[in-house]
Amino acid sequence: MENFDIKLEKAKLILDFYHRTFIHYTLWYAEVKHQLGEKKALEYLNEAYDKLNKIHLKRLSEVFGFELKNGVPSNLLNASEEKLDEMLKATAVNWLATDGVWFQTVEFNEDMFEAKRCNDSCWAWFSPVEASRIKKILNLGDNSGLEGLKKALEYRMYSFINKQSIVDETENSFVFQMNECRVQNARQRKGLDDYPCKSGGMVEFSRFASEIDSRIKTECIGCPPDKHPQEWFCSWKFTI
Repeated sequence: MENFDIKLEKAKLILDFYHRTFIHYTLWYAEVKHQLGEKKALEYLNEAYDKLNKIHLKRLSEVFGFELKNGVPSNLLNASEEKLDEMLKATAVNWLATDGVWFQTVEFNEDMFEAKRCNDSCWAWFSPVEASRIKKILNLGDNSGLEGLKKALEYRMYSFINKQSIVDETENSFVFQMNECRVQNARQRKGLDDYPCKSGGMVEFSRFASEIDSRIKTECIGCPPDKHPQEWFCSWKFTI
């Protein structure tokens, strides 16, 4: 029993080490952004991630004895496509849970105003980071235009847990709709009003789009607390 307790404590400590690593990693980005500006911070974040991903995976592969293929654990490559889809969705849901727990922690300890204020500021930081990572994954240039944005929207974590659609308008614009939203659907099941996410959405979508291509302008067609049709919760127009 004593040995089990020691192993349990060490296992918990390993997980806590990763938590500390994530925090330290994020603080580095925050400070580089503060000292050198967002453009350089995003550039250096991508560079640091590429280096650290290789370092971390190589060290873990040596400890646990798994093989790396093209920089990816062979266990992932050997998994079925269905299992990989499950993992993508589970990871995206965990990300959303992280966002929700932080929001509720501030809300319950402070109030809704403070929670929304922190939420909107957080999205102002996160959206360009996610867009920057997707640009690198898809090898999009700085001027990929509306077609680049369409592709990028499919790689957001939200796209793996919500139902979304795109309606082409003109050569210079399209409309993005969030047809099903995990957060709003959950509130509906509980008989609650829509969460008023418009202020956060304005930050989220405009910052994401401008990081994909600085020429793109974002307009809100409707987002709670706005009234909206049954077929979507929020809708956004992107123009170049």
